[in-house]
Amino acid sequence: MPDTSGGGASCCAPARGEASSLFQLAVPGPRRGERRAHDAAAITLPGGEFRRGDAFGEGYPDDAEGPVRTVTVAPFRIDATAVSNARFADFVRETGYRTEAEQYGSSFVFHLLLHPGARDAVLGAVTAAPWWLGVEGASWSAPEGPGSDLEGRSDHPVVHVSYHDALAYCSWAGARLPTENEWEYAARGGLEGCRYPWGDEFAPGGRERMNTWQGEFPRVSRRPGGVTGTVPVDAYEPNGFGLHNTSGNVWEWCADLFSEEDADQRVIRGGSYLCHASYCNRYRVAARSKNTPDSSTGHGGFRCAWDLEER
Repeated sequence: MPDTSGGGASCCAPARGEASSLFQLAVPGPRRGERRAHDAAAITLPGGEFRRGDAFGEGYPDDAEGPVRTVTVAPFRIDATAVSNARFADFVRETGYRTEAEQYGSSFVFHLLLHPGARDAVLGAVTAAPWWLGVEGASWSAPEGPGSDLEGRSDHPVVHVSYHDALAYCSWAGARLPTENEWEYAARGGLEGCRYPWGDEFAPGGRERMNTWQGEFPRVSRRPGGVTGTVPVDAYEPNGFGLHNTSGNVWEWCADLFSEEDADQRVIRGGSYLCHASYCNRYRVAARSKNTPDSSTGHGGFRCAWDLEER
C-alpha cells in the first residue's frame, strides 16, 4: 500500500514511503553478442565536456541544480525515446516479470485521470499533494486503475514503473539507466546554457514543444478536449541530438542517488505532463527531482543507455 500521509513526499512524485522488499525476478540479459531489436532507435553520442546546471537561477534551492559546472561524459548510446508500453509489454511477455506496483498491489494515479470504475479502489490521497491518489490495482497495464487499459497507447511511455523495474528491463535489454550527467548532456541536444532542449522560450512562435500542464493546476485542464496525460514517446520535434520529450511527458529515472544525504532517493529528470510554472517549474533541462526506488506513479518512466565498449 502506498503511504498517503505525504511525509517527505515530493509534490512532483509521491513516494511509496516504505522500504522496498525488492520484488524482483532473475531477469535474463541478452546473450553475448546479441542485439535486441529495441536498441535499433538508440542514438550514439560523442560525449565530451558540457556545462551542467541552472544558468538562470530558476531552480529550487533544495534540488541543488547549481552552480553551473563543467562535467565530462564518455561516448555512449541512449534511447531516442522513453521506453514505450509496447516495448515493456515485450519484456513482460518474455520474462513473466511483475512490477513492484503489481507486487505491492497499488500505485499513484493523478485524480483527474482516475478511471470511473476505479473509484472504489482509491486507498487515499497524499496529504501534501492531494491530487495524487493511492489506487489499488493501478499498474503499468492499468494506468488509471481497475477498468483502464492500454488500448490506443502502445506508443505512449510506460508508467507506474519503479527504479527497480527500470533496472530489470535494462538488464533484459542489455542496457542500463543513464547517469544524471549523461541524461542532461543528451537532453540539451548540444545547446549550451539553455532552459529547454530547443532554446530559452517556452513556446517559440506560440508553438507547443512539450507535454506539460495547461490550465489551473491541479483542477482545470485546458488541453484540447480537456484531456491530460501522456502522449506518444516520439511526440514533438526531437532535440539537436535526435531525442524526443526530454522535457515534459514523463519523469525519467537516472542511475544516480539524488545526494549523499538522500541515500534512499534516486534521481528523476525531465518533468512530466503535470508540470506547470505555478507549482513545479521542473520541465527545464537543468531541473532535477527524486523519489524512492520502489515508488511508481502515473507520470514516471525511463529510457535506456548503453556503454559503447559493451557493444
